Amino acid sequence: MTVAAPDRAPESLAGGAEQPLRAELEALLGADRVLARASDIVRYASDASPYRLLPRAVVMARDADDVAKTLELGRAKEVPVVFRGGGTSLNGQGQSDGILVDVRRHFGGVAVEQGAALARVRPGTVLGHANRVLAPHGRKLGPDPASTDIATVGGVIANNSGGMRCGTVHDAYSTVRSLTFVLPSGTKIDTAEPGAAERFAAAEPELAAGLAAIRDEIRADAELSERIRRKFAIKNTTGYRLCAFLDAGEPLEIFRRLLIGSEGTLGFVAEAVFETLPLPARTTTAWVHFPGIDAAIAPVRELVASGASAVELMVAPALITAAWNMVGAPEEWKELPPESAVLLIEFGAESDDALDSHVGKATEILAGHETIQPIGFTREVEEIELAWRVREGLHGLVGRLRLPGTALIVEDVCVPPERIAEGAKDLQALLGEHGFLPGVAGHASAGNLHFMLTPDFGKPEDLERYESFMAKLVELIVDKYDGSLKAEHGTGINMAPYVEREWGAQATELMWRVKQLADPDGVLAPGVLLNRDPGVHLRNLKTTPEIEQPASTCVECGFCEPVCPSRDLTTTPRQRIVLRREIARQPEGSALRRALEEEYAYDGLDTCAADGSCRLACPLGIDTGALVKELREERHSRRAEALALRAARSWRMVEKASRIAIRVAGPLARRTKRGAGLPKAASPHLPATQREPAAAIYLPSCTNRIFASPADGPESGQIGRFEARRRSLAEAMVEVSARAGMPVWIPDGVAGSCCGLPWSSKGFGEAHRHKANELVERLWRWSGEGALPIVIDAASCTHAIADPGEGALSEQNAERHAGLQILDSVAWAHDRLLPALEIRGKVESATVHPPCATRQTGLAPRLRALAAALADDVYVAPSATCCGFAGDRGFSHPELTAAATADQASELAHRAFDAHLSSNRTCEIGLTRATGEPYESFLFLLEELTRDDR
Repeated sequence: MTVAAPDRAPESLAGGAEQPLRAELEALLGADRVLARASDIVRYASDASPYRLLPRAVVMARDADDVAKTLELGRAKEVPVVFRGGGTSLNGQGQSDGILVDVRRHFGGVAVEQGAALARVRPGTVLGHANRVLAPHGRKLGPDPASTDIATVGGVIANNSGGMRCGTVHDAYSTVRSLTFVLPSGTKIDTAEPGAAERFAAAEPELAAGLAAIRDEIRADAELSERIRRKFAIKNTTGYRLCAFLDAGEPLEIFRRLLIGSEGTLGFVAEAVFETLPLPARTTTAWVHFPGIDAAIAPVRELVASGASAVELMVAPALITAAWNMVGAPEEWKELPPESAVLLIEFGAESDDALDSHVGKATEILAGHETIQPIGFTREVEEIELAWRVREGLHGLVGRLRLPGTALIVEDVCVPPERIAEGAKDLQALLGEHGFLPGVAGHASAGNLHFMLTPDFGKPEDLERYESFMAKLVELIVDKYDGSLKAEHGTGINMAPYVEREWGAQATELMWRVKQLADPDGVLAPGVLLNRDPGVHLRNLKTTPEIEQPASTCVECGFCEPVCPSRDLTTTPRQRIVLRREIARQPEGSALRRALEEEYAYDGLDTCAADGSCRLACPLGIDTGALVKELREERHSRRAEALALRAARSWRMVEKASRIAIRVAGPLARRTKRGAGLPKAASPHLPATQREPAAAIYLPSCTNRIFASPADGPESGQIGRFEARRRSLAEAMVEVSARAGMPVWIPDGVAGSCCGLPWSSKGFGEAHRHKANELVERLWRWSGEGALPIVIDAASCTHAIADPGEGALSEQNAERHAGLQILDSVAWAHDRLLPALEIRGKVESATVHPPCATRQTGLAPRLRALAAALADDVYVAPSATCCGFAGDRGFSHPELTAAATADQASELAHRAFDAHLSSNRTCEIGLTRATGEPYESFLFLLEELTRDDR
């Protein structure tokens, strides 16, 4: 029987958000903009911080007017209002027991201006997405936090988030050129508009005059002015940026600068214009391993002086964890000495020669220091991306090492860069003294050190230990180093009680005056950045109750969210786990537990694509889809399991019946809105092939045996730039393979063969095991016991065959499986066909959708390379992630695919392409449905452009 946890959500939440606030918000904004169910409140109560705070209601704002109306209601009802973007804040900046406003979902957008010298970005835009939009122009934004692929630009501005390369000269404060903001009063100002300063002064006379008065006070005090300059010479996000009063003279410009790093306590940033930075044409990185932290820190200053763009410090336990959990991480890391440390070094340059010079200097520097492994710089894009994925996942990787039930608190401090070695030693000693893991990491070149605390807040003695440590930490950083208690993570509830300790009474009082001037009613995130309650950081600390094993180690960092197909429809992987944890906190029979479980059925289970994309993004390699499959299996009745097994055993007949049903119902369905994008039935006939002299076995996937491609069938007509033709994907594969001198053989008995994915994704374990074992036995026989490779023409099927899942195969079939060579059509075409083929004229342009399975198997770069061999201009939409079709879920829950592809369709809407390419039939159906354009396998274009008669 489940025992209720002391920090469980109250039973009263079962009915959703409280009245009359809920009704007032719905009347003001519309019911569709107020998230008020129990699940909504719970899933927004947690973020990447150690805190959990249940909002009274969640507003899904659609524009700045919605924000202004919500602020007006908050002021009138004396209810706090807090903004939430990506939910990556580590110190409690994005949580509220008042009204929480989601400013991510409907606030995305990037406009490239002045030849990409400037970028106009809306606050809900994920930072990494903005950089993907800028990359083709050779530009990027300056801030580069580890949370680049989840943090929103609004959050980056609010926290003045730093990162690996930006230092103090390329952060948001230094690179934002103008802002459009909304004040608690409702005043909206675009600082770049002509006459904006006058309008600001007229609309907010007390604020403008008050800022001018503070400016004059600071400038008249030479000692305070010098202290402010010195404090911001290093990374510092503790309190407000008082340097704004020294860097600007006009009140509006002062306020624009104050908004950066204000953590949503002064106003809402509705849009920002950044000055962009150039991307280096060439980049190289190296992992340099040292016997310990002291040895690793020793060469940092020299490396920075030699031109390194980044010098990142990590400890061996994080790399060891990465080796066990992150796809592609080097196996040899598993054997690293636990006490060792590593520097991740990066150089950028405009040419290979310049890069050679940098590497030469670095090699000379490192030759004078003790290292424990050979040093090798790489310029391979995939290896560089992996290196930064490991570094960016540090939070989660170290979090994996914590004991069950413990919290994860990430601290980041800054000392003068020249004292980083001394500071690191002192921190290690302090951590060890209080029984915490004595590992430090961070941006060594900037003197910025990160470390993690893992107390169990369910134990009073751990709360006391944490409080004692924090007091000593403040003494160390403030008194010994005059450093920053928060370097780049923002102040938040976690450090708000210590602002005065770092800044002193005079400067802190000026900060309180700024807050009072901008937000006289105290409605915006009260207590988040400034707080006179010395114990506020010790309350509302969240517990992490044990849940199902696939997800129990989650640190709720949110890295999974931007790649989740259901992120804008129902829930994300992090939210699914947060909800499971709340269910675990509730006692059996609880009304709230019943409500959460009922809502979870659709939000958590039915609309999960279970595609594994979250595993790639997660630093811990957590596949929330595995959790969902487990829960789906628990829901199945014995009868449902038996029917699934029966279908698996008679899949040949199911295939045939499916084609007939599509032929009968298809034309009618395609005339309806719901049937838009519904493909035609494939031909039941596969091309004739021979076993000898085949270079490979070819297994057409069951999706391609059931659903025709746009170019296939009597109704094809004119498809884009292609001439009408009766050609199936199987025919294209057979013909182009033979043309390359690599003929393939389709065995006679392929009908009825299936990778088992349709059953594993639904949680039908027995049916999945039956099909997985059956297929391995067939492939073993057809391939001559592994003598010939097996080529699969659907990326998701390739992935499912290559990795059938733990325990799916019998012992004998597991041995056979290990001896099979499974090749996706992308690998087959790129590695074996393309070198032997002559491309007889490219098309002008192509857009490519890389299926999530190509990302999981590492084939996405090769799919793009294939497209580049076939088209002069290749475009991958910056928002291209999983299409959400998820086997047949695109038919049973078309709203999932529609939500997952909406951003990509929008990015493609005003562009014309000669070809729309992918490598998975269901993805092609989903993208065709979303865009109205005929997506098909790249194999069609490869076959057409290599014909002798072209």
